[in-house]
Amino acid sequence: MDILITGASRGIGRAIANRFGQDGARILVNYLQNERAAEQTCEEVRAAGGEAWAIQGDVRAPDALQALAHEAQMRFGGLDILVHNAAIGALKPMDQIRVSQWDLTLESSLRPFWLLTKLVKPLLRPGARVIGITSLGSRQFTPGYSAMGAAKAGVEALTRQLAVELAPIRVNTVCGGLVDTDSLAYIPDSATWGKQVAEATPLKRLGTPDDIAGAVAMLCSPDAGWITGQILVADGGLSCL
Repeated sequence: MDILITGASRGIGRAIANRFGQDGARILVNYLQNERAAEQTCEEVRAAGGEAWAIQGDVRAPDALQALAHEAQMRFGGLDILVHNAAIGALKPMDQIRVSQWDLTLESSLRPFWLLTKLVKPLLRPGARVIGITSLGSRQFTPGYSAMGAAKAGVEALTRQLAVELAPIRVNTVCGGLVDTDSLAYIPDSATWGKQVAEATPLKRLGTPDDIAGAVAMLCSPDAGWITGQILVADGGLSCL
């Protein structure tokens, strides 16, 4: 099983890599800047029984996406799973967002979901899966999430389009609730707000990167062969309220 994961040096991306490492997968671990963290992800994947290589690349740059596709072709000859996890951008109220920050947010999350998928399309093997990662901010208010919420909502809309255009390749997205990662600290009043969200969640806790990784693995399993174009919400029941 050959996999490319963007933004896999830490957090949710690292958890997804480790989850597939347990299945003996061969994984390209894309990262932006932190080579040490990416190499640590690779070491963890290898320890779990898989193979991994750290590949630097800014998903905002079309040339970097082309290089990722080329690396997958040269190393694997094809792909079984593509996971779009990378996302950076402005986390602030809408009237404080600069135009450059707005563009940065959409260019790092929404555009690669289209462009990298397009570039690796010839490499996708029969039965391959394309997976996006979003969050509840794509569909409901989240403090400081105007730009990121718009980008994530776009990913969910594009999931449905690509599922039809790429069929029989399955395209799905995991929409997570509030997940306890390093990125949480960038949300205004994150400590107080995080406690409030955990208390409001029916399962009484925040999500973990492993929770999202498990949902991704499920969508990539043979049991999910009849599922495509769907947004799987993994949020401990928060969106039910």
